[in-house]
Amino acid sequence: MSIRSTFNQPLGGNEMPRFGGPATMMRLPSATTPDGLDAAFIGVPLDIGTSHRPGARFGPRQIRAESCLLRPYNMATGAAPFDSLQVADLGDVPINTYHLPKSVEIIERHYRPIVDSGCVPLTLGGDHTIVLPILRAVAARHGPVALIHVDAHADVNEHMFGEPLAHGTPFRRAVVEGLLQGNKVWQIGLRGTGYAADDFDWPRRQRFTIVPAHEVWGQSLAPLMARVRAAIGPDTPTYLSFDIDGIDPAYAGGTGTPEIGGLTVPQALEIVRGCRGLKLVGCDLVEIAPPYDPSGNTALLGANLLYEMLCVLPGVRYR
Repeated sequence: MSIRSTFNQPLGGNEMPRFGGPATMMRLPSATTPDGLDAAFIGVPLDIGTSHRPGARFGPRQIRAESCLLRPYNMATGAAPFDSLQVADLGDVPINTYHLPKSVEIIERHYRPIVDSGCVPLTLGGDHTIVLPILRAVAARHGPVALIHVDAHADVNEHMFGEPLAHGTPFRRAVVEGLLQGNKVWQIGLRGTGYAADDFDWPRRQRFTIVPAHEVWGQSLAPLMARVRAAIGPDTPTYLSFDIDGIDPAYAGGTGTPEIGGLTVPQALEIVRGCRGLKLVGCDLVEIAPPYDPSGNTALLGANLLYEMLCVLPGVRYR
């Protein structure tokens, strides 16, 4: 029996036209439980935490649609994730589209058994509010985690319109709740206008390392990621949270809160690929808003980044 026959494989384009077949991530088999899975793609179709343009609720569906173009072998890195990990699509979390606090509770309850089973969740967002309940589930198993957070915004607001839960507050709540190792948090790509210097100074006071976008314009981020790996270490449970608006809107305009002067696509790939060697226990890709993405290019980028996240998980075979 071949190695490939023992693991789930994406449905190939020569077996079924790419515009046909199952509407799952990479046209993988779907599953109803995490039993026997090393990693799983999970959709969280929630956008009631957004503050400007809605539409991220449609993100998981569109990312899956664009993922039909992906193939199992990573030509750039040599990663062959489907030769060594059992991966499936676990579908979507049944959020309450009328009640954000209840949705946050639903998401945490949904993720607890997945994380507890040892399955690494790769999440298709949804707005960035969803990272808080996921971090709660992850920290319940692993304790406070290191964090690599790619974003235009720090998402550390105390409140938004008086509410403690929104897509601009999750990392403030995560600090207050003790979910993060502050000295092992890296926020990359921050930029734009703000209300006060404290927008970025508050995370610095929590010992976060801030890498504003303008400091890395025109640079390879491979040296930065070497610093990140050295600071976090190979044995620290680490979570990767990637807001698509971390990338410049020239490449990823289909999002709710775009900011000019962002990261490039090659830099985004360097960040994700630079996580190889870390003990990743969960990843997400959030804030894709298909109504503002008529070409599908933002969702296609998101699908590729999620695949790259799969490629750097512990246990992936490289050829």
